[in-house]
Amino acid sequence: MGSVYDTLLERGYIKQMTHEEPLINLLKNEKVTFYIGFDPTADSLHVGHFLQLMVMSYMQKAGHRPIALIGGGTAMVGDPSGKTDMRKMMTPETIRHNSECFKKQLSRFIDFNEERAIMVDNGEWLLRLNYIDFLREIGVYFSVNRMLTAESYKNRLERGLTFLEFNYQLMQAYDFLELYRKYNCVIQLGGDDQWSNILAGTDLIRRKAGVEAYGLTFTLLTTSEGKKMGKTETGALWLDAEKTSPYEFYQYWRNINDPDVENCLALLTFLPMEEVKRLGSLPGEQINEAKKVLAYEVTKLIHGEDEAVKARSAAESLFGAGDNFENVPTTTLNREHVSGGTGILDLMLLAGLISSKGEGRRLIAQGGVSVNGNKVDDMFLMLKEKDFVDGKMMIKKGKKVYHQFIVK
Repeated sequence: MGSVYDTLLERGYIKQMTHEEPLINLLKNEKVTFYIGFDPTADSLHVGHFLQLMVMSYMQKAGHRPIALIGGGTAMVGDPSGKTDMRKMMTPETIRHNSECFKKQLSRFIDFNEERAIMVDNGEWLLRLNYIDFLREIGVYFSVNRMLTAESYKNRLERGLTFLEFNYQLMQAYDFLELYRKYNCVIQLGGDDQWSNILAGTDLIRRKAGVEAYGLTFTLLTTSEGKKMGKTETGALWLDAEKTSPYEFYQYWRNINDPDVENCLALLTFLPMEEVKRLGSLPGEQINEAKKVLAYEVTKLIHGEDEAVKARSAAESLFGAGDNFENVPTTTLNREHVSGGTGILDLMLLAGLISSKGEGRRLIAQGGVSVNGNKVDDMFLMLKEKDFVDGKMMIKKGKKVYHQFIVK
């Protein structure tokens, strides 16, 4: 019988690992405690965290115990990994609020009942540290020369790396040590951009506790061209329905490029690999059926089956022969709002279809905006009550983005 390692390897999650043979044997023969860290820098997780949630779920189903470490302490400093500028400083109140939001989203993937999983905040120990004691106990084990070889620091040196951020690797390593001491946590998992920080933690545990700890990173979610996935025209693809609607979420996956379908099915769904390979190998136009399955499955995981069904129904109405627009993103307007006429650019701004009127003017000039199926060529177009058919009007942006307006 295969272990969770075999599952993760087959589905394409694993990128790098320490102590390869001992770690494979550990995952196969023992039930261990592992952790993944989440810095609460926003009030929602985004699609960049999706892989971490999937890996945690697979690990828990195999009998291993997850720790979701919320970075209430480290978020007050900011991880320089993958960043070109220093992160904005956050208040303790914001960090607490964001942490609560995270737990709700994590609970869709992880069972926290009866300590099958643990959520802990590293602020519990980091915010109480005595600086001199920390330097003497932990800092002595870190070589500045070695730290500067890490990609997360090298990439920042030319633009400027603050001493505040330079401490981040020490704190993350100390987190691993504390979790080992408190919960016998012996594995840290994370995206491949965390590799140097994970190595620092395994090394610190070996030096301080005299035992081996392990690290494993998984591939970042990228397109076949190597670009990060999860960025939309309006920003990040959030897991919170208030920030990215289930329909928008569904449409993102429905419209990914053909070469990315099989990889996303393997990484972001629980479909058996036989089905993943079958769907991913569909020829020509048939690959669109695989995209529909992908979009439905990932939307169901994040937002639940009801919302996934609604999103699928809305998409089929827009792109098929249906006429049920109930679940398309909608903005309701007062009759007074349109009685004297309202500009096309004002409506698009109101709906969040554009971030500025300049963007809207460029879209119209490029032929990328239509109202009720008619292409707009006048950027000063005024829309009045007569333009609402049975009180409804549809604006289409580009080839794939629809927004409905209702007058009441």
